Amino acid sequence: MRLTEREIVAVLRHHHYKITPQRRAVIQTITAVTSHVTPTAIHERTHREHPNIGLVTIYRTLEILARLKLICELHAGDNCPSYTIGTPEHHHHLICSGCGQVIDFTRHDLTKLERDLSAETGFEIKSHVLDFTGFCGSCQKQKHRTT
Repeated sequence: MRLTEREIVAVLRHHHYKITPQRRAVIQTITAVTSHVTPTAIHERTHREHPNIGLVTIYRTLEILARLKLICELHAGDNCPSYTIGTPEHHHHLICSGCGQVIDFTRHDLTKLERDLSAETGFEIKSHVLDFTGFCGSCQKQKHRTT
């Protein structure tokens, strides 16, 4: 279940962040999209209604939202991160390299893997990010049609 604009605003207020018109615009944009979105795309969408909003403001807002785990930062292979709205539970991503679709998954518990890695390496694991990249079913079908 995705977080709503109202839930995100409540968490920000709880952490004593001001809800400025610019922050609200970024939150509205990221909650309105159904997949991941880049900071540049957020800027393009919010700039229409808020011509004075700067890219720095968008990056700062995204940084706050990511730190509070309200959004997820994705790295799909290019240098520019993209973001998607968070879910309350810990989850991982399947990212399509063709169309950019992102699928969240939560069913697989990685606790044993973390324990084993810690035991093998002596590394104290605090958290993890797991993203799988590949091609969704639609992109695979399209790829086979063109070959």
